[in-house]
Amino acid sequence: MSNQQLTLLPSLEAVLQDPDVMEILIDGYNHVYVDKHGAFVDVPTPYQSNEHLLTEITAMASVLGRRLDEDHPIADFRLMEDGSRIHVVLPPISLNGPVMNIRKFLRKPLTLNELLSYGCLSEDMALFLGACVLGRINIGVCGGTGSGKTSVQNILCQMIPDEERIITVEHSAEIRLDKKRRVALETRPANLDGRGEVNMRDLISSATKMRPDRLVIGELQGGEVIDMLLAINIGYDGSIFNLHANGTRDALSRLEVMATTGNPTLPLLAVREQIASAVQLLTYQERMRDGTRRIIRITEVVGLQGDQIQTQDIFEFRQTGYADGKISGYYTATGVVPRFITKIRNANVDVPMSIFEPR
Repeated sequence: MSNQQLTLLPSLEAVLQDPDVMEILIDGYNHVYVDKHGAFVDVPTPYQSNEHLLTEITAMASVLGRRLDEDHPIADFRLMEDGSRIHVVLPPISLNGPVMNIRKFLRKPLTLNELLSYGCLSEDMALFLGACVLGRINIGVCGGTGSGKTSVQNILCQMIPDEERIITVEHSAEIRLDKKRRVALETRPANLDGRGEVNMRDLISSATKMRPDRLVIGELQGGEVIDMLLAINIGYDGSIFNLHANGTRDALSRLEVMATTGNPTLPLLAVREQIASAVQLLTYQERMRDGTRRIIRITEVVGLQGDQIQTQDIFEFRQTGYADGKISGYYTATGVVPRFITKIRNANVDVPMSIFEPR
């Protein structure tokens, strides 16, 4: 918890100080609950009325230099001190009264060993992903909201050798990367006069001129997809990006949609060629119904066959049961050896073939 959080949101001191709370959700003054250990837990409301809640929200917006009123009822904020993200929707758009989501950021990012201890992936999967990073494989991290995409992307980025220059490009700075040759770029919205906007496309263009060894792109949301694909395909291999998707195949479809929506004159086949050339590996994680977060699938993008992008699963999680509110299952290789294994070995990275043997 940061001092800035307490200053701007004094009524929420109790939940902000709880280290087990990852997200705070307020649906009107009398419905406050939190995400704790992957499950929603109701907490007593600290607000006396919707007017009380609105007063605190608008005061926060004023301090952070953002306009928030009936003419501008939706806003996003990021607390500079700790990176926590806040999303607000006001009446009349919200029928519940003022609605606010606060996603807290861990001061210390999760480590690979912690993910292993939580059962988020297997040791073979971790070994394989580490080899892919060192072997400069282009990796897309995909999953739903709250599935842990940023945590996985952070861990993959920590595996990048210290001597490499990394440029990170994000809508809202979320990647926590302790590297001496890291440059972090973040978008900026337009001011109240509609000027001064710096978007993802601007930043990706700028990043390619800064001599990066690696491009790390935060959540992809629109037409910047084509800029990223073009950048990767001119030689920035080893790039890592993330996006919302409901599976690895869905991730490829979403890349197509975002690329063509932002650039409607591009032929679909040309977009697919760029995706198949640029994206080599996809990880898909899911927040499961028991609250656990797991990497469900690791998939290789094989290439373009005809007009369709071909993929093959390398690792997957197989559920065997659900009892007492807990999901049981196991991780296994599919028996498929990725075609880019030669590129990894040419980078002098050892990958034991035994990890690809199914359980």
